[in-house]
Amino acid sequence: MVSTTERYADVAERLVEAERGNAEQIRKSAELILGVIRADALVFTAGAGHSLAAVAETFYRAGGLACVYPVYHPELLPLHGAQHSTKTERRSGLAEEVLAERAPGPDDLLVVFSTSGVNPYPVELAAGARARGASVIAVSSAASVAAAPKRAATTLIEEASIVLDSHVRPGDSSYPPDAPRTAPLSTVINAFLWNLVLAEVVDLGAAQGVDIPLWRSSNVDGGDEANAALLAKYGARVPALR
Repeated sequence: MVSTTERYADVAERLVEAERGNAEQIRKSAELILGVIRADALVFTAGAGHSLAAVAETFYRAGGLACVYPVYHPELLPLHGAQHSTKTERRSGLAEEVLAERAPGPDDLLVVFSTSGVNPYPVELAAGARARGASVIAVSSAASVAAAPKRAATTLIEEASIVLDSHVRPGDSSYPPDAPRTAPLSTVINAFLWNLVLAEVVDLGAAQGVDIPLWRSSNVDGGDEANAALLAKYGARVPALR
């Protein structure tokens, strides 16, 4: 039997691998976000299925970036219909429908979370954003993309300006190590990579004299007051903040 300590060590090793393997990409991603902040633009974040957990991590949370616009369609969320969410992610054309409502422009940035990175929705979303002049960061797994059945003309990795590689194994599961069938790691690693980028943004901002708009917890003294100014600034531009 594998001990809890040994399991934790394996997860910690995966996080270290993700950080070291993406050091340059994390810096470049932070520079893109800093450019968005300087331009008073928005960081759009998107995903489908369980990758929507990463989108939730980016949006309206304590310590999170305030200038985030979550790209969302209810049919992509498993809680609204598990099998239907899978079919929806594979449906070509949905991304353009979503972008028709509100799309990132040249000053904005799109971050797409998709471990397999092959279904039409994330691929077409990235392609559509780039066609509109926006840069695209893909948080994906090169190994998973290589192993997955191709369902779009290209892959998310091919459409991205920058790729943060989660190194998640095909199928996502991590345990047992010799024949993994449970303990998926994509949610953990996606959140970790995003927060590494945010930490780099804060450091770059401090070095360059740029104030980074960050939410505070509404459950600490002064939190509501601090957030009120951010809500006033971004509320009209990000409908999900209302």
